[in-house]
Amino acid sequence: MAWRETTGAYRHCPRCDLVSRDPSTWLDAAAERAYYGTHDNRIGDPGYRRFLAQLAEPLMARLAPGARGLDYGCGAAPALAAMLGEAGFPTLGYDPFFASDEAPLAARYDFVTCSEVLEHMHAPLRDLARIDALLAPSGLLGLMTELRPPRADFPRWHYHRDPTHVGFHSEASLRWVAGHFGWQPLAVGRRVSLWRKRR
Repeated sequence: MAWRETTGAYRHCPRCDLVSRDPSTWLDAAAERAYYGTHDNRIGDPGYRRFLAQLAEPLMARLAPGARGLDYGCGAAPALAAMLGEAGFPTLGYDPFFASDEAPLAARYDFVTCSEVLEHMHAPLRDLARIDALLAPSGLLGLMTELRPPRADFPRWHYHRDPTHVGFHSEASLRWVAGHFGWQPLAVGRRVSLWRKRR
């Protein structure tokens, strides 16, 4: 269903409740990568680590000692993978732009993290199916994306102003995805949600 705002053209899926930016406005791959290059994310930056701790801490509290994971969409500075590894949870990174070796995608993991990635997915069901396949039975999935506000507040929301953000989730859309893949909700918040893959 078309959804036009003063901020641009969007589409709303009445089945899953995802709002997506009109594909005609998406950046091409080169421009998208260049935009990511403007981000000042560093592995050792305390502020960045505090931001990522919103996902890391509740996830680690639920992990068995020595659990092994993958940070899907780790970016150019894989700080989350470093934080989890330092805490005793060995974590590999994969990113289509900055860590594109697909060897880690051939394994299964006790947990997968996906931090500030959902909003960039051009084909979310395809990518989420790939993530689901990476999870071992009973594995944990940690997602971080800011849930969109009610439509009346959408034009003032900062999140859609990033030109690389193309998909905007609500709690309803995340629960629809979870139902589609059979994920059990463990915690669903405004920015961070945790899910368990059923056996």
